[in-house]
Amino acid sequence: MVAVIKPAIQVRGMRLDDLDTVSALEQASYEFPWSPGIFGDCVKAGHPCWVLCVDGVIAGYGILSMGAGEAHVLNLCIGPDWRGRGLGRHLLGRLLDIARWNGAERVFLEVRPSNPLAKTLYESVGFSEIGRRPRYYPARDGREDAIVMALEPNMAEGHIGNG
Repeated sequence: MVAVIKPAIQVRGMRLDDLDTVSALEQASYEFPWSPGIFGDCVKAGHPCWVLCVDGVIAGYGILSMGAGEAHVLNLCIGPDWRGRGLGRHLLGRLLDIARWNGAERVFLEVRPSNPLAKTLYESVGFSEIGRRPRYYPARDGREDAIVMALEPNMAEGHIGNG
């Protein structure tokens, strides 16, 4: 008999001393990454900022903004070495829980059309496209539109696995 050891997955609040690791994951993941200062500003402003750890190692992060009964997923990332393990789904589920616990009636996000994996993840938990923001993101050839997506949090309950 072979014992299968499941990794310990923890989602906890982001701390200022996490910013170097979070910034490194961001740099490794995106051609046009957020600056370390943006992450620090989000933490200092009190936005719900979370890290996902696997066996104590930060593998991803997510940041929300909350207000007026709405939440906005500002950033959600799983580092390149950790992808394909259901961690993005797990972290997104926790962010949606946090939004719900804080009274959000609707959750919004933007996603690049050039990121079909992220768009598929969001659609799989109930997000739907509600519009476009023209020329929203920087891109190699100028600017790229953003797909604006929305979710009614109560629709997501039960649809998100713990990955």
